[in-house]
Amino acid sequence: MANSKTIDDYRVQFVSHLAQEIQSKEPKNLYEPINYILGLGGKRLRPVLTLMTTDLFGGKSKDAMNAALAVEMFHNFSLVHDDIMDDAPLRRGKTTVHEKWDINTGILSGDAMLINSYQFFESYPPNVFKELISLFSRTAIEVCEGQQYDVDFESRDDVSIPEYLKMIEYKTAVLVAAAMKMGAIIANAPQEDANAIYDFGKNLGLAFQLQDDFLDAFGNPESFGKQVGGDIIENKKTFLVLKAIELAPKEQKEGLMHLYSIRPKEAASKIETVKSIFLESGAVEETNIAISDYTQKAFDALNAINISESNKQVLKKFGENLMKRTV
Repeated sequence: MANSKTIDDYRVQFVSHLAQEIQSKEPKNLYEPINYILGLGGKRLRPVLTLMTTDLFGGKSKDAMNAALAVEMFHNFSLVHDDIMDDAPLRRGKTTVHEKWDINTGILSGDAMLINSYQFFESYPPNVFKELISLFSRTAIEVCEGQQYDVDFESRDDVSIPEYLKMIEYKTAVLVAAAMKMGAIIANAPQEDANAIYDFGKNLGLAFQLQDDFLDAFGNPESFGKQVGGDIIENKKTFLVLKAIELAPKEQKEGLMHLYSIRPKEAASKIETVKSIFLESGAVEETNIAISDYTQKAFDALNAINISESNKQVLKKFGENLMKRTV
């Protein structure tokens, strides 16, 4: 039974399989950066979900290993290219690929990772292969669309909340959703169950990202692992900002808009001022309500799935643990 396996068991299983797959190949300057980014760790959340979902739908998680690798390889490819676009110096506390090597290496190694991720599906029988590939391709293009929306929003001051939610759905939530649906496809689950687990993953992904926005401003710097207030310094228009602009009185709203048009050398006072506007305007409360709503939508999708109650509990517990985090 799947229930006896913990998230950590799946992670260990996946990481050991990943280690076997990562070999030192020539040319070194193409493959070393790939092995480097894949070796940086991270939560391995998406591949773990693929393995876990396969088991919960009565399949065998070892059959899902290549799909899980594809998801992890794709996710890391997108990080390599995103880091180039953002000119980010650090990823998971370590030097980013384009900083450690150079931009051209980052572009090419990223390209190879994207192609590799498709190759992992070749081990599946034709009908499963076709379903996995069409889901994967649709998801991959949505991730690109989400990234472009994110870039576009930086230079716009009229971003609406529905637009922002669509951006995070594409950029973050659809890959979590697809990772879970792949498990259902590999386990030959009925179509409606595969769709319901996709909805579970998507809504959980949205809740997760909104919580990430919240923790970026109000998280504990000891445990968050990123600079608290990073989004504020970067002038990122998160759900908190858009809600504050919607709710704050005119003067505060104008003050907030002004603060989001500058990058002061001394950022601490900007962070404090912005956070106080988030609190006073009611944006914090609204963000927490949205996080609860999406978490609840995810749990509602679970109820529709035709699996044992104990397997539903595994997924529910996973969702609860994910949303309890303070990091």
